[in-house]
Amino acid sequence: MSTPQQTRTGVTLDVDHSDAAYRAWLKEAVRRVQADANRSADTHLLQFPLPERWGIDLYLKDESTHPTGSLKHRLARSLFLYGLCNGWIRPDRPVIEASSGSTAVSEAYFAKLIGVPFIAVMPRTTSAEKIRLIEFHSGRCHFVDDPRTMYEESARLAAETGGHYMDQFTYAERATDWRGNNNIAESTFRQLRLERFPEPAWIVATAGTGGTSATLARYVHYMQYDTRVCVADPENSCFFEGWTTGDPDVTCDCGSRIEGIGRPRMEPSFVPGAIDRMMKVPDAASVAAVRALERAIGRKAGGSTGTGLWSALKIVAEMVAEGRQGSVVTLLCDPGDRYLDKYYSDTWLAAQGLDIEPYTAAIDSLLNTGVWPD
Repeated sequence: MSTPQQTRTGVTLDVDHSDAAYRAWLKEAVRRVQADANRSADTHLLQFPLPERWGIDLYLKDESTHPTGSLKHRLARSLFLYGLCNGWIRPDRPVIEASSGSTAVSEAYFAKLIGVPFIAVMPRTTSAEKIRLIEFHSGRCHFVDDPRTMYEESARLAAETGGHYMDQFTYAERATDWRGNNNIAESTFRQLRLERFPEPAWIVATAGTGGTSATLARYVHYMQYDTRVCVADPENSCFFEGWTTGDPDVTCDCGSRIEGIGRPRMEPSFVPGAIDRMMKVPDAASVAAVRALERAIGRKAGGSTGTGLWSALKIVAEMVAEGRQGSVVTLLCDPGDRYLDKYYSDTWLAAQGLDIEPYTAAIDSLLNTGVWPD
């Protein structure tokens, strides 16, 4: 029997959860999403070359090898399973997400996989390549001029269409099984098992939703490891200020230039009490770091990778100065070919007023001499 139900978007629908056609659709949708995980091999753990005499190993967990090319593939899969099993995602009704790019690419992929429409609400400044990828997976892009309005606009569209607002910024940390189930933390520690320092001194993450850092930190505590977790935060983001002041209501006035990370408010999925340290990273330092990564291992990566790598290299410098050995892990979040018109463009850097030379010199100083300049 059909009964009225109020959805998360405030739209009242007549829903029969025992309807045979819906249950058959739901079983098939969940099967398809789980099959995607079953088909996907684990992502690689790459080594960043450091002088052997330091006794320090630096790794990057290469999340760009997922089918949709980024760390957000894991999140999108978890969010879709969470939304399906909660009864929020329905046949023929759109899934809507507020996203600056990579999450939307991955969610568009999963929406197409299960046969529902997808709408990405995103800043007008989102890279052209990410827009192309969303549309490649049959998603539709809905642009806003002010990134701070993405939340409200996503909720409005969901209410208007009877769709489901996925809301990664609220549900990222609860949709992910942080105790295991081959999440990014369990996978990383398993891959380190045969390394000379299998329990890293530090893991460095960056924060968009905050879900990845929550997963990593919770898993470390759950498994009783001594590993510390550091979150690197870009300019034009309030996570660092909120963490240092303990103020959950802190905000900032403009959006991050480092796509995929940095937020104008403290997101519900960010769990500040779980992590051990935060670093504020200048955007020019993030760009210098991804360019240094290409010189070191021949791989281009997005700006968020640079934010994390800059902080990881600073931690390595501290370990060298203190004579400590061990390993440090950070993330290669997505490929650099999505950002050729930004982080790899000197014209874009000049237009943004970013000078990467002092930060490039700092990285070169560390790698050549073991000393991080003051």
